[in-house]
Amino acid sequence: MSLETLIMADMKDAMKAKDEAALRGLRAIKAEIIKAKAEPGSNGQVSEDAEIKMLQKMVKQRRDSLEIYATQNREDLAQKEREEIAIIEKFLPKQLSEAELKEALAKIIETVGATSPADMGKVMGVATKQLAGLADGKAISAAVKELLTK
Repeated sequence: MSLETLIMADMKDAMKAKDEAALRGLRAIKAEIIKAKAEPGSNGQVSEDAEIKMLQKMVKQRRDSLEIYATQNREDLAQKEREEIAIIEKFLPKQLSEAELKEALAKIIETVGATSPADMGKVMGVATKQLAGLADGKAISAAVKELLTK
C-alpha cells in the first residue's frame, strides 16, 4: 500500500476521531506528497526512497523548530511540533538504536579501511547510502566521528 493511501485512510480516521494533532501532521505529509508529485520529471509518482527522504526532512524541520520554540519558552508551539513529529515518525522505518548504529558503522569503517578522522568523508559517503532511512544524518556523523577518534 502506498504512503498516500495510508495517509488518506489515517486522515479519515483522524477526522472521525476529531484528532486535531494527527490531522495536522497527516495534512502536512499529504501536502508534501502532492508537491513531490507535481515536480518536473516525477510523472505523478513518488518513489519509496523519495517518500522516506521527504518524511525525514519533515521531521528534521520540526525538530529544528522545536529546538527554537523550546529556547524561546514557547511551550504551546513546541507541543504542536512534538505531536507532528510523532505522527510523521509513524510512517518512517524503525530507526537504529545507538548500539546498532555504531555496530553498522564499525563494519563500514572496516570495509572502507578508514583509520583516522581524516577519512570521515569516505565513511560518511558509504554510511549515508547504506543507512538511509534508518538513522539521522547528525547521529551518523557524531557516531563516525567518535569511532574514528578512538
